[in-house]
Order: sequence, then structure tokens, then C-alpha cells
Amino acid sequence: MAERLSGAPVAKALDKETKERADSLAEKGIQPTLAVLRVGENDADISYEKNIIKKASKNGIAVKQVILPENVENDAFFEVLDSLNQDAAVHGILMFRPLPAHLDGERARTGIAAEKDVDGCSDLSLAGVFIGKELGFAPCTAQAVIELLDFYNIDLKGKDVCLAGRSLVVGKPLSSLCTNRHATVDLCHSRTTDLPGHARRSDILITAIGRAGFFTADYVDPEKGQIVIDVGMNTDEEGKLCGDAVYDELEPLVKAITPVPGGVGSVTTAVLMRHVVEACERTTR
Repeated sequence: MAERLSGAPVAKALDKETKERADSLAEKGIQPTLAVLRVGENDADISYEKNIIKKASKNGIAVKQVILPENVENDAFFEVLDSLNQDAAVHGILMFRPLPAHLDGERARTGIAAEKDVDGCSDLSLAGVFIGKELGFAPCTAQAVIELLDFYNIDLKGKDVCLAGRSLVVGKPLSSLCTNRHATVDLCHSRTTDLPGHARRSDILITAIGRAGFFTADYVDPEKGQIVIDVGMNTDEEGKLCGDAVYDELEPLVKAITPVPGGVGSVTTAVLMRHVVEACERTTR
């Protein structure tokens, strides 16, 4: 039976550290603050926003909610974004994406000040990940994978990692983060020739292509003692949350595996909170 790599204890440990750092700032009269920028009334965004507010409260972080109407004009939207960039009381900005089609989403993504880009979506944040410099922040989900591996003492040094997924949110930045830990990364995607072969040769398989149940028993080698990190967040035919990997098929064949839900996703928000506090700390240096 594989070890179940649950995200709950990872998030708990991160929250403890974050709260201690926030308390230390509070003792100096500094309040870490996250601005949440939402356009419209999308149910998923509202649900996530509520979770963020609850999580932030537990971690000693204030939340400034900025809610704009669905039909907000482009110029008005960017006036708000610019004001948040300039607001010294705001240390982090989380902008819900995708934005409505009439807004310039690319300009918005690149327009968040890197020092406040706690979700790691701007070009400068991504450049910092790629070159290993503190220019912004790594995307939260990519960093969550690293935090989970660290918590379970899974050393990447010298390991062969098959990373299936090439998005700017997970795949490409996570490839750099793994390489920085001295892993040899095989960056693959859904169009890779013989993806099952690439996956079977790896020590660690990270699934992040966004296809429910894509990774079956054919993608692992029962003799290798592999570790599977499932980053997929999908819904199955019954509307239930599931990963990219078929957990029940892979679990008997590998050394360790993350569940979905309850794995990487539960660590992501904890990483976001830590980024907010770190952004605040940087302003005091």
C-alpha cells in the first residue's frame, strides 16, 4: 500500500510558520494585507474568496476586498489595479482570472507589481523563478508541490522527474523549481510521443495536464517504487472533484501518491498566505 501524501499536515505546518511571522510583524505595528480583486459574481470565485478570507484571518492577515461589476470599463479596471499597486498598505494582490472578455487580461496579468504578485502570474515573478532570483513569487500551486515534497522528506537531488504539463501556472515554473533542487526534469505534455514510457522511467511523476483520469496503471512501473504527485483539479462524470491520475489504480503500484481532493490543492492557499507575509516582510528590509 502506497503512502498517502496528504496536504493537510503540510498546510498546518505552513500556517503555523506564517502566523508566527505575521505576529512578529504585528508587534512592530505592521499589518500584512492582501487585496482580493474580483470582477463580477462568479460562484467559484466567490467561494474561493470566502475561503481566502477565513484562511487569512487565522494567519493574522487582513483582506481588502475590491469587487467590480461585470461590465466595468477597461480604463476603470486599470485605474483600480494601479491604485492597489501604489497603495503602501497593500502587500499582496490576488486577481481572479480569467477576467471578462472585454478586459485586457494579458495587460492585467503583467500589470500587477511584482513585489505584490503573491500568486506569481506576472512576467517578472516568472522570470525570478526561472533565474532563481527574488523578483516576485513563484505561482502558488507550483510552490505547493515543493512544500509537500519537503514536508515528506522527498529529496529531489539526482531524481528523474517526469513533469506532465507545460502551463505557466504549474508546469514550466515547477520545472525550474525542481531543477533548482538538482532534479533531472523531463518536461512532457499531452502531445508527447510515448508519454507512458516517459512516465514509467521516472522516479517522481507529477501530473498537471488537467484531464480527469488520464494517468492510469500504464503510466507507472510497479518495480520502481515511484512517487506520484497529482496536481490535476477536475470534475468527473458525477461532478465530483478528481485528479489527473486514477488514484485507485495507481495507489497499489507506487511508493507514495497524493490524493485529490486533499493533496496539493490544500497546500496552495497556505502558500498564498505565506507569500503575503513575506511580501510584507520585504517592505521592512
